[in-house]
Amino acid sequence: MSFGPHLFLAVLEGTVTAFVLALTALGLSLVFGVMRIVNVAHGEFFMLGAVLAWYCSTLISGSPLLGFALALVVAPLLVGALALLTDWSVLKRVDYNPESTIVATIGLLYIVQQLVLTVFGPEARPVAAPVYFRVSFPWFGYSGYKLIVAGLSASLLLATWYALSRTRLGLYMRATQQDYEIAQAFGVPVRNVYATVFALGAMLAAVAGVLIVPVQQAHYLMGLDPLLLSFIVVIIGGLGSLKGTVVAAFVIGLSDGIVSVFFSPTLAKILATLLVAAVLVVRPGGLFGDNRA
Repeated sequence: MSFGPHLFLAVLEGTVTAFVLALTALGLSLVFGVMRIVNVAHGEFFMLGAVLAWYCSTLISGSPLLGFALALVVAPLLVGALALLTDWSVLKRVDYNPESTIVATIGLLYIVQQLVLTVFGPEARPVAAPVYFRVSFPWFGYSGYKLIVAGLSASLLLATWYALSRTRLGLYMRATQQDYEIAQAFGVPVRNVYATVFALGAMLAAVAGVLIVPVQQAHYLMGLDPLLLSFIVVIIGGLGSLKGTVVAAFVIGLSDGIVSVFFSPTLAKILATLLVAAVLVVRPGGLFGDNRA
């Protein structure tokens, strides 16, 4: 293919990556922005979504679509329940202390990894796409399922935006993010908001894992790259900013897709790291975060 088709393919791949990355990073951004803690185990919630999708596909082996639909329901519910259990049993006990929660979530990361390794095994396991068709462009055919992934991710991002901006829960979350002491004084159940935000962030990551696993494969170490890229997106976009998360995800996703196609994936990661450094120097709070001195 000539330069034009190659660039179009890179943009398509980057767009799909950007939507899934935005969905994953949004959960981490909400936890950062509202709770002011670092969830190092966020990538493991992504991985659990993918592994549970594989398990659901084995339960309904004759119908990939039914297995996928089951995974979209079961995975976020189970991962959200694990997040609530973690909040109740660990994070509340350390009073959401930033340093303590880093240590606690690092411990959770290794516990989840080793449990999945023990039960699931070290092999990468494929999951069949729920639907298979190709969209024909003038130069090549492209996976229709990847376009569905982008569409579903965009729909979930819009649903999250609506929940944050138009519901009472969203109001509580924004109030807690601005000043949790004043929010608590006005009757906002801050501890319940923290638990809900932590569970919501985990559920978004799990859904992203379900969506992407037919494109990749499920394995117990697959949460590392999404965690790294999510941190990059959150730093560039700004803590707790939905708009910043989406914009930064598209910057990283498109640049990753284009640079990977024309050069190498390693160079794409290097450029993303350099971009983080540049943003931290110019706007320490991120592109859409709070940059007041």
